[in-house]
Amino acid sequence: MSPGKFARSEELHERALRSIPLATQTFSKSALSFPQGASPRFLEHGLGAEVWDVDGNRYIDYVLGLLPIVLGYQDPDVDAAIRAQLSRGITFSLATELEAELAERLVRLIPCAEMVRFGKNGSDVTTAAVRLARAYTGRDRIAVCGYHGWHDWYIGTTSRQLGVPQAVRALTSTFRYNDADSLHRLLADEPAGFAAIVIEPAGGEEPRDGFLEALRELASRHGAVLVFDEIVTGFRVDLGGAQKRYGVTPDLACFGKAMGNGMPISALVGTAEIMRWMEHIFFSTTFGGEALSLAAAIATLDKLEAVDAPRRIGAIGGRLKSAVHAIVDEADLATRFRIDGPNWRPIVRSIDREPILAASLLRQELIANGLLIGGAFNLCLSHEDDALLTKTTSAWRRAAAAVADAFASNDPAARLRGKPIAPVFQVRPGG
Repeated sequence: MSPGKFARSEELHERALRSIPLATQTFSKSALSFPQGASPRFLEHGLGAEVWDVDGNRYIDYVLGLLPIVLGYQDPDVDAAIRAQLSRGITFSLATELEAELAERLVRLIPCAEMVRFGKNGSDVTTAAVRLARAYTGRDRIAVCGYHGWHDWYIGTTSRQLGVPQAVRALTSTFRYNDADSLHRLLADEPAGFAAIVIEPAGGEEPRDGFLEALRELASRHGAVLVFDEIVTGFRVDLGGAQKRYGVTPDLACFGKAMGNGMPISALVGTAEIMRWMEHIFFSTTFGGEALSLAAAIATLDKLEAVDAPRRIGAIGGRLKSAVHAIVDEADLATRFRIDGPNWRPIVRSIDREPILAASLLRQELIANGLLIGGAFNLCLSHEDDALLTKTTSAWRRAAAAVADAFASNDPAARLRGKPIAPVFQVRPGG
């Protein structure tokens, strides 16, 4: 079935709204992210790099559950590891050997990792890193750059700060990416007041020469803990993360998303000197040692390493970025969209005077042509298929022509077949 009919999705959405606020568990997976009425709301299953919605429409997926899928849906090696562990048990009354096995892999792969603790999602471990840094330094203030999850210490710096006390919001300040001077000025206001500098080391753009090095020097000079939030970069830019790729080692780092190819698991890693403070702070969860996710993560990391996945994912992204950039130029849309960012995650930027309208039209037409994509090409190893890449470029060509035709009309907004998207907030390019 070709995409375009969403009756079952709409029915389920109305049903879910009666018992689930926003009808889903994640803002970025909600109806806000795609043109409402012209896009699916619910998916049924996935295989490789493709997904099927509840109406039977099939898509090449460039969202990938917001990046946990790194090998592909239903990867046989990861699924086999999950099934094998399922026959033994899921959650136990004491630790399992799997915890040490996975921790040892992370210590071997990640430059800053001497010790490891596990969580279930990125917010768990970024918040644990902040608490750990405060305990280690005896300070309260935090400097941040990027997106770091839903907990009070960070989300209070965004437009979604409702419910966060002002006293908490006052403890976290932001600085600009690729602008070390903005951090220098922030730290200078209270040279001995900052416990941690928390940053996504790469993502929407590459770090400029010397930027990460400058952060490392500033953190050391001011006695602050340097924390790399590698939830997105981890195991995609390099098996050792952005810190390995760019040669700058933080004190602590947070990993997740791709670590379990879809299973819920995250990790806080860092120097033994700081990580041993975990024995004194309280970071303790019932499901931190849940065995299915640990087994999945071991299988995922082993396969990523065996097949040199980061290099191959970067090659996929390089091909797509070049091809789609040319399509945008050919359709005379270069003043409305720009395709850039790193090869491992090319960004689709709406640079139009009406960016929401432009992005909504583009996502609508890409969905109509069988692509599920948001503000970036989220890539997995299963995208390494010439037939899928050919279908992707063909879909972009047809979608670009439709969007160009809409903007050539007197009323491009009238070409929307649903409501425009409504960004939750934007703290990094690509959403």
